[in-house]
Amino acid sequence: MIRGTALLAKLKELGPVSKSELVRQCGFVSTNKDGSERLRFSDFYEALLEAKGVSFQEQAGRELGKEGRQLSFCTHVHFNGNLMVGKAYTELLDLQPGDRFEIKVERDGFRLVPTPGTP
Repeated sequence: MIRGTALLAKLKELGPVSKSELVRQCGFVSTNKDGSERLRFSDFYEALLEAKGVSFQEQAGRELGKEGRQLSFCTHVHFNGNLMVGKAYTELLDLQPGDRFEIKVERDGFRLVPTPGTP
């Protein structure tokens, strides 16, 4: 698995390929017991965030934004029931309009997992 500046360089080198191919080419792949390939999207995105200067080990609220704004890693449910993820986060992950995610409900919360094959 490629990390740090090597990961950022590899992404530039690969250019416009699918997210699945990015994950595969950067080595974030494991093999299931049945021999099938499993793309490790969460590990890839965590490594990408760390390569761009976001560390989950540091205290929340680290200054990352422009003009003194801080990312807090917190949000709230709006009056209409929607949950908002700010633009600063989507920019850090290089997400584009139309990107799709599957919502995985887990024991202690939920994860957004990019849908394989999303352009």
